[in-house]
Amino acid sequence: MRDFVYPPVIAGLRTWFKLIDLKISVEGAEHIPQEGGAVLAATHVSYLDFIFTGFAALPVKRVVRFMAKKEIFANRFAGPLMRGMHHISVDRDAGLASYKESLRYLKEGELVGVFPEATTSQTFVVKEIKSGAVRMAIATGTPLIPMTVWGGQRLAGKGRKPELTKRHIPITVIAGEPMRPSRKDDMRELTTELQTRMHNLLDRAQREYPDQPKGEDDRWWLPAHLGGTAPAPETQVTGTDD
Repeated sequence: MRDFVYPPVIAGLRTWFKLIDLKISVEGAEHIPQEGGAVLAATHVSYLDFIFTGFAALPVKRVVRFMAKKEIFANRFAGPLMRGMHHISVDRDAGLASYKESLRYLKEGELVGVFPEATTSQTFVVKEIKSGAVRMAIATGTPLIPMTVWGGQRLAGKGRKPELTKRHIPITVIAGEPMRPSRKDDMRELTTELQTRMHNLLDRAQREYPDQPKGEDDRWWLPAHLGGTAPAPETQVTGTDD
């Protein structure tokens, strides 16, 4: 698949990150295959998670095709970029077409990025996940790579005004060891295992994060169980806006 849009977008992002001195730490890039298809299943705490998840593939000189809601493709600014980078439009009321397109991409050897929680977590813990990532990996015989991103919510989190010029923010990206599901495996058990792996990666990223809140008003970006003021999981407002 030829890419004319992706390289300049990546270059632009690198420039932006340099200007705001964003500290991106990527661990586990060696788990992302240098060739062939794979499903990248990542946690979702910010609107920028797809950018940082994609950066984890750059060390192996690859790009990721993300599944994203169709409303982004309808935006007059973002839409042409999304189509130019060959991302996958998802209609939540009719998801079969996007599912089939994802399978085609995987069979053609592409990396497909998925956020199995289907919406951004305001509690900063992993919600119940959908089985789509597991189903795609089984159907195509491709590895399933659990991932986590932490820190992006400080720039663009759900329910807060974006602060895209905020400086010196650490971003942690971790790719875990690949799962290799087969048709013999129980899909529900695999989905539970994926959720557990995503949870463990996120918990580790949070506990090892190299920054702390600057006062009581800055504790909003930490989960409640780590002393933050994010809502507890049982009080999270669910939605379908991202």
